[in-house]
Amino acid sequence: MAVFTRPRQAFVIAGVLGLAFSATACGTGNDKKSDKAGSAECAAYEKYQGHDGKKVSIYASIRDAEADLLEKSWSQFTDCTGIEIAYEGSGEFEAQLPVRVDGGNAPDIAFVPQPGLVKRFADAGKLKSLSADTKALAEQNMPADWLKYGTVNGTLYGVPLGANVKSFVWYSPKTFKEKGWEVPTTWDQLIALSDKIAASGMKPWCVGVESGDATGWPATDWIEDVILRTQGPEVYDQWTTHSIPFNDPKIVDAVDRAGSILKNEKYVNGGFGGVKSITTTAFQEAGLPVTTGKCAMHRQASFYANQFPQGTKVAEDGDAFAFYFPAIDPAKGKPVLGAGEFVVAYADRPEVQAVQTYLASAEYVNSRAKLGNWVTANNKLDIANVASPIDKLSVQILQDKTGTFRFDGSDLMPAAVGAGTFWKGMVDWLNGKQTAPVLQGIESSWPK
Repeated sequence: MAVFTRPRQAFVIAGVLGLAFSATACGTGNDKKSDKAGSAECAAYEKYQGHDGKKVSIYASIRDAEADLLEKSWSQFTDCTGIEIAYEGSGEFEAQLPVRVDGGNAPDIAFVPQPGLVKRFADAGKLKSLSADTKALAEQNMPADWLKYGTVNGTLYGVPLGANVKSFVWYSPKTFKEKGWEVPTTWDQLIALSDKIAASGMKPWCVGVESGDATGWPATDWIEDVILRTQGPEVYDQWTTHSIPFNDPKIVDAVDRAGSILKNEKYVNGGFGGVKSITTTAFQEAGLPVTTGKCAMHRQASFYANQFPQGTKVAEDGDAFAFYFPAIDPAKGKPVLGAGEFVVAYADRPEVQAVQTYLASAEYVNSRAKLGNWVTANNKLDIANVASPIDKLSVQILQDKTGTFRFDGSDLMPAAVGAGTFWKGMVDWLNGKQTAPVLQGIESSWPK
């Protein structure tokens, strides 16, 4: 799924509203650039200099306060290099980017949250391949699992930028401590804990998939996470590329495994009702009952931290925190489901290449991380620059070399399926339709 464009990410922007920023040592005005270029604080930017007065346009879905953070993150770069970055964020990004590109009005750079869209532009010959410097930095700083999502026909076009981790289960550390519950580290422990909580009179799980036109997407994340845990990354890749049918027996098994929680009336839906209440419960509200004792666990991505009410302590010893969604089959490794965006270029002027290279650098990712509310899989990110406990945990998971990362499956599929029949099929499934006909219907919708 897109990181900032779809309804489920709207609260990420809201989570940073009200942040105040002070001017950096390098200043923010273009009139200071010539004076700053040779200064000590600009030494790290010498390799990007020589383009004073040039302009580079960037287009993305990131808006409002989050866009302020974004522009703040490269302010020292622009002060020290003289390159002006003209940033535009749009709520219609996914619809308008193809229109602009196909109409000959492409931005210099775009932050694209779907690997499928990167492929679409690359196949059409619209993207520029990376400069040697950008490619070298990307390959040095990014895990191979991430680089492949920006690669089309053997050529790397997209440099991974921000990221989020989806393989999380939210809970209340205070409640767990009071009840004497241990955080589960295996699937069997997770189910045993769910049974124990259900027997105590509390619903162990709360779930919500309502999201306006995008209703159903949180259930697709459940399915993707379980496929990775039951079948492994190879089968997951076959599924997302349609090398195996959507209703392959392996996928049926994973969906039924997810259903052992999601369609279990003893387990759900804490604070809201029965199983069918899942489809009418807003995803923004779904996890809040973990802090009020109406449910114990809620599976959702790292960005859900921003959804808790102001004053909620999100920490390992706080009101809410998250643990890694346990593996099911140890032989399948330690899978991590997530998403992010990729920096692609439609122009190859030297100043455009300089900006794209900078966005892949250690200087940039640490500059952005210091501003808060952001993580990346870039291994040059110093975790000391990450303040939020849940963001620190996310970085640890993303940088864990024993883990296996896979991108959100619905973002890898054709839009008619990933953002269409898959979403709708999960709603039908949660409302009582059997697994086989649901998956058969999605399979039949795959573009021929």
